[in-house]
Amino acid sequence: MRRMHPGRRALLALPLLATPALAQEAFPSRPLRFVVPFAAGGNTDAMARLFGAFITRKLGQPVVVENRTGAAGAIGTEAVVRARADGYTLLLGSPGSIVNGPLLTANPRYDTFADLTPVAMLGQVPMVIITRPALPMRNLAELVRYSREHTGGVSIGTSGIGGANHLPLELFKAATGANLVHVPFRGGGATLPDFLAGNLDGILIELSTVLDLHKDGRGRILGVSAPARSPLVPEVPTFIEQGHAGFVAASFVALFAPAGTPEAALRILQAVMTEAMADPEVKTRMLGFGADLATPAELTTPGMVAFLRAEREKAQRAIAIAGLKPE
Repeated sequence: MRRMHPGRRALLALPLLATPALAQEAFPSRPLRFVVPFAAGGNTDAMARLFGAFITRKLGQPVVVENRTGAAGAIGTEAVVRARADGYTLLLGSPGSIVNGPLLTANPRYDTFADLTPVAMLGQVPMVIITRPALPMRNLAELVRYSREHTGGVSIGTSGIGGANHLPLELFKAATGANLVHVPFRGGGATLPDFLAGNLDGILIELSTVLDLHKDGRGRILGVSAPARSPLVPEVPTFIEQGHAGFVAASFVALFAPAGTPEAALRILQAVMTEAMADPEVKTRMLGFGADLATPAELTTPGMVAFLRAEREKAQRAIAIAGLKPE
């Protein structure tokens, strides 16, 4: 039998972790990147910065928020899908980029369920219709009537074709026959300059994005698409109260990682997100957005997968009702 050289035996006996190439780094050991696929200033961007700051405090690594706009969120989403699956590049996803966009795109460049792993829900915010205060409407019925009576109708901005706000607008038009002209933008926040400049009659958008405009008189919210009135604008009736039975629409914001991200990294991120939901400062800020906090199930991957499948089914029904076709 061939005898092994003593030096070789000693080398093989060394622990594997002594070899730097095989050592596993602790997560996170460098900055994280939050990709927001919409313009700065909107609902998704605000939540990204709030939760990014919390993660920085808890994990000791900076979180860089990167706005990569275009195609109703598809450009930023695809960038994350193509990123290295190591837990350091994460997506702030919402209905437009995660649910509606793939359904309304003839040849989608990514599959939400195959290419992304949901990490956790951040929150959900109800949508509203807000119009310029100079326009003579104070409720949804007056909006519908005014749009029918005026040549050219009423221009309503959204976060983009297939965006979170697009489907609710189409459903409202289909239900009322309102002459609302859809004006798509590169994210909800991008609608604000044109609205404030008077180039846009109204916006269908998340409550959090236009709450200050309503409160200081630069806009007038006509209805809230929630089951009950928001405590932030208790004077504004819901769509349901105004005769639109069952009209509830909210925009979720959730954290996603590329498919194949290590379970260890996902568990750490989910643990810190669970802490965030119990943090008094985060809760106060979220309630200030008019947001509903995530449930325990929505802070897990299986719970989020179930939520997203239900959202996709609702979106498919809405697309059929509105008569939209993939483009």
